[in-house]
Amino acid sequence: MHKSIFTLATLAVAASASAQSSVTLFGVVDVAVSRYNVKSEWYNNTANPFLLPPPGQPMSIKRSQTALSQGNLATSRLGFRGSEDLGGGLAASFWLEGQINPDDGSRGPQNFNRRSTVSLSSSSLGELRLGRDYTPTFWNDTVFDPLGGVGAGISLINTVFTNLATVRGAATAANPGVISMGGSDSYVRTSNTIGYFLPPNLGGVYGQVQYALHENVDQSNVAGTPSKKGRYFGGRLGYESGPLNVAVAYGESTAGDFTAVTPAGLPTGAGFENKIKSANLGASYDFGVVKLFGEVSVARDELKSSVPFAGQPLTMTEKDKYTGGLIGATVPVGPGLIRFAYQRVKFKNDPGLALPTPFASNRDASANKLAISYVHNLSKRTALYATAARIRVKNGENNPAIMGATALGSAQYLSTGNGTAGYRPRSATGFDFGIRHAF
Repeated sequence: MHKSIFTLATLAVAASASAQSSVTLFGVVDVAVSRYNVKSEWYNNTANPFLLPPPGQPMSIKRSQTALSQGNLATSRLGFRGSEDLGGGLAASFWLEGQINPDDGSRGPQNFNRRSTVSLSSSSLGELRLGRDYTPTFWNDTVFDPLGGVGAGISLINTVFTNLATVRGAATAANPGVISMGGSDSYVRTSNTIGYFLPPNLGGVYGQVQYALHENVDQSNVAGTPSKKGRYFGGRLGYESGPLNVAVAYGESTAGDFTAVTPAGLPTGAGFENKIKSANLGASYDFGVVKLFGEVSVARDELKSSVPFAGQPLTMTEKDKYTGGLIGATVPVGPGLIRFAYQRVKFKNDPGLALPTPFASNRDASANKLAISYVHNLSKRTALYATAARIRVKNGENNPAIMGATALGSAQYLSTGNGTAGYRPRSATGFDFGIRHAF
């Protein structure tokens, strides 16, 4: 009797809660068999034209890998989202979403690394959102990529800018109490954010602004605190109506800063600051028989360093530049979709105060990528897909950690010689054959 009463009471409470709010469990399971191949070639930027690889070593070296991979059509994930109607057009919502790896079962949903937000929204005033979320600049890089920003066909813009954020350590990690959720933070996503989204009733105009707190500690007797490492701010403004969608975005993150002090805590005049500034413009137009995509994107890796000179700080600035472009299309074919994209990214090195030498090589680099994919929809939730992509890298000895853009499993280029003589990234191919199920 007591159990029956308790059960009825529980059901009554649940029914009352469900009348005011809703919670949805959702996810994607995407697994593929993938094949990756990368090729490195010998280069020689010395004055000796006869300098060859060590005895017994070839002029080019290939690495390859076959893997059971995940997330090549849509990243595998598990999430919970819900909302509550507060009345008067106001609603409260939450979104908790984490990546899962069905190929090996790792990274369970307790780690909500993809998105973790709570928000208040109004159809007339917009949405205020707090937590870990996508950056405004990343949206253009994925929305205007015909291959959706994942898999072997992911755009070079996405890959190179992810490499840049990872290599520069743009993620929030300066404060010992702050745990970075990913090396690509401040490009794909960022933590500790306060964001605002325009309401949906502006005649097709949409947009957002976002600010990420660095959460580093300010100590009154220590010069140069708090560090701004991990701070991000950016915005996006777009227009979507019928077949047309166009948007522009800007973002700026502080990858690091430091002020040198004496044992007495006084500034010495030495220090540095590293900021990554990016802007992009993307557009798509759906003609029905074909949907066209295009994007241009620019990132500046700015380093400002100071050294004491004659009692005053001497400041030097270096600004490396990455310029990317993409054109592509999707073509519906019966229950399927053909996806195509051509991409190019160029790296322009700022030598700073370095003087050219007689045998100095070109300090710049570039990469091209061609990708094609076919998605066959078995239902609204389940699809089979195949993707093929090829990358060519020019002057890959320059900035190989960022411009050696493969994003292809563990088959990474062999890169040696520090730009003088050795092996450099040259080309890569990738293939995905998989199945995606959404729920």
